[in-house]
Amino acid sequence: MRSQGAELTTRTLAPIVLGLIVLGAWQLAVTVGGVDDYMLPSPASIIGQFVEFAPSMLSAGIVTGTNALVGLVVGSMLGILIAMLAAAVRLTDWMLAPIVAALAVIPIVALAPVLNTMFGSDSQFGRQVIAGLASFVPVFINTLRGLRQTLPVHRDLMTVYAANPGQVMRTVTLPTATPFVFTGIRIASSLAVISALVAEYFGGPRGGLGGLISTSAASSAYPRAWAYVLVSIVLGLIFYLVALGAERVAVRRRG
Repeated sequence: MRSQGAELTTRTLAPIVLGLIVLGAWQLAVTVGGVDDYMLPSPASIIGQFVEFAPSMLSAGIVTGTNALVGLVVGSMLGILIAMLAAAVRLTDWMLAPIVAALAVIPIVALAPVLNTMFGSDSQFGRQVIAGLASFVPVFINTLRGLRQTLPVHRDLMTVYAANPGQVMRTVTLPTATPFVFTGIRIASSLAVISALVAEYFGGPRGGLGGLISTSAASSAYPRAWAYVLVSIVLGLIFYLVALGAERVAVRRRG
C-alpha cells in the first residue's frame, strides 16, 4: 500500500515539477535572452494578462466550451447509434465507410466559413456542427470496433437461452464495447474543443476564445493572445479529464 501511495505521489508530482522547470526556463529565456514579446511573451506577462482580463476570458471560455459540449454530446450520440446500426446491418457499414472516411478529412478552415455564411453571422450553430462532426468520427469508429469484439461463443450461449437480439445487445455486446466507446469519447473530447476553437476564427459571432485570440494577435497584444491560448488549454484539459473520469467509472461498474 505504501509503495502504491509513493508511486501515485511520484506520478502526480513529476509532471508538475517538469512544468515548473519549463516555465522557469521560458521566463529566463525571455528576460535574460532578450526575446521580444511578439516572438514569445514571458509567462509572467501572460499570467498578468490572464488576471487582468479574467472576466472576459471566463465568458469566452463558456462560449467555446458550450459549442464544444453541444457538438461532443450530439456527435457522440449519433456516432454510437449509427455504429450500432452498422454493426447490425453489414450493408449499412459498407455504405457508411466512404462517408465516414470523407468526414474524417474535411478541413475545418474550409467548412467553417461556409457554415457561418449558411446559418448567419449571429448563430453559433455552424461551430457546433463542426465540433459535432469532429466528435462523430472517432466515436463511430471506436464504437463499431467495440461492438465487433463480442466472442461468438457468448452469442451462441445467449441463443441457447433464447435471448432476442435486443437482449443480446444489452447484456453482452454493449458491455463488451463500453471501453471502446469511452475511448472514442475521450479522443472526441479534445477534438471538439479544438474544432470549436478553430471554427471561431472564420466569421460568425464574436466572443469565443478563437475569435479573441485572433483579435488580440491582430492588435499586437501578444501576451493577451497567449493568455487566451492558456484558457483554451485549460478548457481542453477539463473536457479530457471529465471524459477520462467517466470512462473509469463506466469500466469499474462493468467490472
